[in-house]
Amino acid sequence: MGAARKALWYIESHFAENPSLAQIAAAVELSPFHLSRLFQVSTGTSMARYLRGRRLTEAARTLASGGTAILDVALGAGYASHAAFTHAFTEQFKRAPEQVRREGLAGLGLVEAIRLDAPALPCELEPVRRRVAGFRVAGVCARHTAATVASIPSQWQQLALTRELGRDIAYGVCCNRDAEGAFDYIAGMEIGASAAVPAAWGAVTVPGGEYLVAWHAGHISAIRETWFWLLNDFLPGSGLTLADAPDFERYDARFDDRSGKGGVEIWLPLGEMG
Repeated sequence: MGAARKALWYIESHFAENPSLAQIAAAVELSPFHLSRLFQVSTGTSMARYLRGRRLTEAARTLASGGTAILDVALGAGYASHAAFTHAFTEQFKRAPEQVRREGLAGLGLVEAIRLDAPALPCELEPVRRRVAGFRVAGVCARHTAATVASIPSQWQQLALTRELGRDIAYGVCCNRDAEGAFDYIAGMEIGASAAVPAAWGAVTVPGGEYLVAWHAGHISAIRETWFWLLNDFLPGSGLTLADAPDFERYDARFDDRSGKGGVEIWLPLGEMG
């Protein structure tokens, strides 16, 4: 069983206890940051959002079946008070618990257990470890969630329109992640440490250190499958630890932005155990 499936099993077996990310990560023997990245890549949602949705979905089913006091349902779902539960429930479903008790589950956006069948695409070349000095990247920046990641290619289109992409190396940097799975993606290029950043662009400093470098040889649209293999299969079996730092894709002259072919490097920051 892969690490992502172990995490899903643990959540499904313990969500009424409202386990923390650290507890789930310990159960599957990954760092919390590594597990967060893996869960997002493999399921398309953040662990916090999924765990909350599963707890509230089962609470909604209990309410709709009747016979249990709302406070008891709240406590059983891991909430300390009727008010905290009502706020979370209403935010999740856009209906109050009392309304679901009266009207049932019809039309409610329940969060069902995920059955993970995500494909893994092993790298054709063995990933290698490299040490790199820190550098700064600036470019078209946007905040993303699982619902908006399909729009990332449009950032590259915007960057290309500036004609700044006439350089051999470009970077796609993922940074500033939060517990809900949102992150900033910068499609850009390396700039000097003190260079001015064009208006409306974003910038990030990629820290120096040791990275795991993998080669995605397929079409760029299949890069998620390579990410899944790295996070779910390769890293857990390697003894390496993923650091809580920006990761990035490195596009060099081999990549053809017209066809999406040619391959791209994936750089993952390694922690102290690496």
